[in-house]
Amino acid sequence: MSFHFLGPDPVEAQLQRVLNGLAAGRAPRDIELLNVDVKEEPGRRDSTGVVLPGATENEAAARYLVGELACVANTPGAGAIILGVADDGRRIGTALNEEWLRHRIFQISERRLTVDIRVGDLDGTRILVLLPPEAVEPIRSNGRIHWRVADHCVEVDAATWMAGRLHRGGLDWSAQPSGFRLEDVHASAVEIARRFLGQAGSDPAAADLGGATDNDLLRRLNVVDGDGRLTNAGALLFVTTGAPALDYMRRDHPGGDSTIRVRRDGSLLSQLAEVETAAAAANAVVQISEGLVRGQVRRLPQSAVREAIVNGVIHRDWSTDAPVVIEHVGDTLTVTSPGGFIAGITPQNIITHPSAPRYRALAEAAASLRLAEREGIGVDRMVAAMLALGHERPDISELPGPYVRTVLLGGPPDASWIELLADITPKTLTRDVDLLLMLDHLCRHGWIDAARAAPVIQRGEAEARAAIGRLSEAVFLEGIVTEVAGVPTGEPTAWRLSDHVLVWMDYRLGYRHGEARQRMILEWARARGRVSSTEVSDLAGVAQNSAGKLLTELERQGLLEPSRANRSGRGFFYRPVST
Repeated sequence: MSFHFLGPDPVEAQLQRVLNGLAAGRAPRDIELLNVDVKEEPGRRDSTGVVLPGATENEAAARYLVGELACVANTPGAGAIILGVADDGRRIGTALNEEWLRHRIFQISERRLTVDIRVGDLDGTRILVLLPPEAVEPIRSNGRIHWRVADHCVEVDAATWMAGRLHRGGLDWSAQPSGFRLEDVHASAVEIARRFLGQAGSDPAAADLGGATDNDLLRRLNVVDGDGRLTNAGALLFVTTGAPALDYMRRDHPGGDSTIRVRRDGSLLSQLAEVETAAAAANAVVQISEGLVRGQVRRLPQSAVREAIVNGVIHRDWSTDAPVVIEHVGDTLTVTSPGGFIAGITPQNIITHPSAPRYRALAEAAASLRLAEREGIGVDRMVAAMLALGHERPDISELPGPYVRTVLLGGPPDASWIELLADITPKTLTRDVDLLLMLDHLCRHGWIDAARAAPVIQRGEAEARAAIGRLSEAVFLEGIVTEVAGVPTGEPTAWRLSDHVLVWMDYRLGYRHGEARQRMILEWARARGRVSSTEVSDLAGVAQNSAGKLLTELERQGLLEPSRANRSGRGFFYRPVST
């Protein structure tokens, strides 16, 4: 039986994006993706860096490419290597014979790599595109396993690679039977489960589950089978994690000694409860008493702290004994979780990506206990909670190992920002993570349009246009955004903060001063393909003659060029200089 891929091939889509970027003159380091790498042919430079003529056979290149192709093949979904372009974008090309290279790679890899090789042309430069199939077992190079994280290769252990492979094949380790039975369940873990359910407030389903008998509670969580055996998810939550699953360290300031350390054995629920209690005790309460907004809030929103810790634990790689490390230093919380992103999740789509848990049974049990969301991974709630207090959005990244690291930067809440959100109508928009992300972006960068909003809110341009529509209807005494003046007819509409909001939030608008103002103008010019003094005057809040001086200075620096030599007349503008 044969199978074929339905719909657009994601690797082909990434490959076309990178090829288009190369054709436009962009450097590979700026456009490489998870599944597409760009390389120059090894062995083509002398000791001074001068490029030597190419040959149809190059043993050094073949041996080098085996390691790189093994890394690509080990990566979920595999990928492609574009051969013939240097890291700075110089088109060196390649004369390698594709049939010779395919056979030599097959030989050097000891028959483990059969690579599809395509010949391409990049504006007159011959390149090769090498596409290995996804590995069904890890392919080692020099005795080690590598796969791609972001846009580079990192080493990974065999257990982590195999766990990822099993997940992609549909096997859920957490749903498999463990060696424990109902009688092994810790009574303290069940009580903690009831406590978490009790914290769900007026949720009737949580109250109903919390009132069930011990055995019925476990059965309704689907962590026990008909013979009384706990699943691995049940064993983790209610019996033991084998080794400490969390390592919490509290320091009052960077470089200081630990004032609290939580690292213990036992059930996952008991470990989570102890860490959450310690983190809450170290999370100072702040009194807000400015303007119309009064009350107490924590320097880090506790809901974001819980989401960061719970996600780090529930979605970690349980094939390793390494703990989830939680560093709480001052007002910063950093959660580092073993195991990389899975199932197509990246920092660029993690807010809106559909739920794709590494261990579905464990994730569903955590959701039923109201530890985490059933619908997703809770990142949107974490982002909204941080932005609602005027903090930076969480920084979520993948590290070599692999690990996923989440950083929450807290501190004193921004009372004026909180008052702005409290007074916006309709009130529902203040809970809209898209609105919060776009408002935060406007305060940092000065303007937004659908193309720019799409990656900010991690949605397509059509959804971004709809989100901007909701934003444009919001009111804070007057509209909170207004169209940027000077945009030519027929060009996409762009938006900035309204004059009233600009005055209210002036202290947050760093883009209006110094070098940040120049960066904002250049960002506009490069994104829109042009910039006029009218647009700069509106965006930077300066007079027309001052806007003209700013543009002249950027021209002097070689960053902008005039559309007309006389630099005057109706419709005159500047263009960004290609880099």
